[in-house]
Amino acid sequence: MAAPPRFTEKQGQCLAFIWAYSQINERAPAERDLQRYSGVTPPSVHQMVLTLERVGLIRRKPGVARSIELLVNHNCLPTLQPNQPVKSSVQRY
Repeated sequence: MAAPPRFTEKQGQCLAFIWAYSQINERAPAERDLQRYSGVTPPSVHQMVLTLERVGLIRRKPGVARSIELLVNHNCLPTLQPNQPVKSSVQRY
């Protein structure tokens, strides 16, 4: 039996977002989608993607948009946590 993958809390949330986004939208997220979720700068997201790829947690196809593929079982991922409070258009009474 293989050891579970090792990743930081931030990396785990990024991986969980990639998996959830892919399940809902039937395609991988763009780096811009990751940036909107995490609320960090585009260079920070790009570095995270490069790091995840370098350590073997994801794979991408060069020159192909939205080609992020998870290389870890989704059951090993943490529960996706919201990064920002949910805003509602419903007024309070």
